[in-house]
Amino acid sequence: MRIEIVCDVKTTLGEGPIWDAEQERLYFIDSFDGRIFRTTAAGGEIRAWDVPEKIGSMALRKDGKGAICSLETGFYALDFTTGDCELIHNPEPDRPNNRINDGKVDRRGRFFAGSMDTLEEGRYGALYRLDPDFSVTRIDEGLICSNGPCFSPDDKTFYFSDTWSGEIWAYDYDIETGTPSNRRHFGAVDGSEGGGSDGSTVDSEGCLWNALVYAGKLVRYTPAGAVERVIDMPVKKVTSMAFGGPNLDVLYVTSMARPPLPRFPGDGIQRGAVFAIHDLGITGLPEPRFGA
Repeated sequence: MRIEIVCDVKTTLGEGPIWDAEQERLYFIDSFDGRIFRTTAAGGEIRAWDVPEKIGSMALRKDGKGAICSLETGFYALDFTTGDCELIHNPEPDRPNNRINDGKVDRRGRFFAGSMDTLEEGRYGALYRLDPDFSVTRIDEGLICSNGPCFSPDDKTFYFSDTWSGEIWAYDYDIETGTPSNRRHFGAVDGSEGGGSDGSTVDSEGCLWNALVYAGKLVRYTPAGAVERVIDMPVKKVTSMAFGGPNLDVLYVTSMARPPLPRFPGDGIQRGAVFAIHDLGITGLPEPRFGA
């Protein structure tokens, strides 16, 4: 296993890496600075788009014209050519202290994203589903900081977590209707070093990977919820990950340069970089695009 820096743009809060298997490009975001970045597998040809608010996550669109973004005040459509970013729907106009956070697309083109309390204290957040027709459905609620939505390879399990709950949840998933149900405990999160569950991905073997933010660890869980391995990263504030590269065998990991809340520690010179982990002997799955 080899860990290297692939892109060192010093994101304030790097998040949401996505590998575009069609164009062979890596996308990631800076949540606090409101920017989307795109690079090659090796970190070259950097391109960036500004969005009008803090951004929690993004999904590439099937039509190839842009992305669906979860911004501070709701779901937006970004046009890559013009840079225009238009509101689709604000699901929480009555909760001004919330923002929409982490999101993923299922294999029918639906975008799941949850909201969070920006102070990370109150259970004011909820999980939403944005369908290809732009209708929005509330799926779950009572969350502090929504994170880590992803799907098993057979589309029968949906994974999700509240960063400070101390656990990762699994739901039964109906791919035909886009409905998660029967929320249950999947894996315990070791917070002994101050860490919490952040972004996740699922590999081709059906194992779930989770970034233990503020603890500087990546944890791989078997489909049964057992810890299979733990990787120590060069920085503490790792945030999310995605498999990419031409063979989907490189694990890209985002990090933050500055914590959003003052109670969390800083990192060294490598803070805010995007890392690439090579030679894991594991491959990922192509990330679905949003749309019918």
